[in-house]
Amino acid sequence: MTRGATPTIRPARPEDVPAVVAMVHELAAYERAADQCLLTGEQLTAALFGPAPALYGHVAVDADDRPVGFALWFLNFSTWAGVHGIYLEDLYVRPAARGTGAGRLLLATLAAMCVERGYQRLEWWMINWNPAAGFYASIGARKMDEWVPYRLSGDALAGLAAQAATPARPPR
Repeated sequence: MTRGATPTIRPARPEDVPAVVAMVHELAAYERAADQCLLTGEQLTAALFGPAPALYGHVAVDADDRPVGFALWFLNFSTWAGVHGIYLEDLYVRPAARGTGAGRLLLATLAAMCVERGYQRLEWWMINWNPAAGFYASIGARKMDEWVPYRLSGDALAGLAAQAATPARPPR
């Protein structure tokens, strides 16, 4: 993509899945965690286009409609505000398309959706050494350091799940 060319943002389509999966793997490699990225095209297709999708995606495309960046997101909910918001799971722009405004346009698209739908928040996490922190600050994003993230996975998740009461069976 030519650095001067402005990309177009549109919802992801099934034919975009291979490019988005490739970019997710590129992002994992950039974040020094390539071995942890297991996403397949089948998984992403099911998540985005299955009968009850809970994941949504937008792509930044070049003049030939080839994806050069993506945003994968889902709805969250603030019990305090009483409204939904958007949680941005991943945002990535291929190196050749950086500087074209693709990242800003992807974020602007999600921000516009929030405003149109009455959502009060667009949130994401960023690895602490990512140089995009300056860009995020330049668009008015505020670092949230008063909340500490927690995660249960693997053996700890299975161990806690084993402590759950047996679910009641519905009446027949």
